[in-house]
Amino acid sequence: MGKLKLILALAVSGLAGVAAWQIISCKLANAELQSDLHDLSAQVGTKIGLDAQKSDDELRSSVIRKAAAVGIHLEPDQITVRRLVESEGTSGGPVAYLEANYAARVNLVVYSFPLHFNPTSVK
Repeated sequence: MGKLKLILALAVSGLAGVAAWQIISCKLANAELQSDLHDLSAQVGTKIGLDAQKSDDELRSSVIRKAAAVGIHLEPDQITVRRLVESEGTSGGPVAYLEANYAARVNLVVYSFPLHFNPTSVK
């Protein structure tokens, strides 16, 4: 009876560990994407004259590439791009507001559920 309890306890602990790992990895990928959104929205190259200002579609494509790099699949309609007028942003602040809305699916052995995320370029 004692061995059965030990095996059951180890199985439950293992499942909890797998679930925690999947949830934490989704949250870390989301944090990385939020940091990338903040960097993209600043458009530093534009401010110092190295690049032309990116169009909304170019910003969406950049967000999709950054998301794919951390294992997040995004479609263009999941990304919001809004230009900030000079009075909204402080000098040196972001020139665009970027937002992504997506759900990451966590698959457990017998149960699957989505985690909803909404990272933005605003910290």
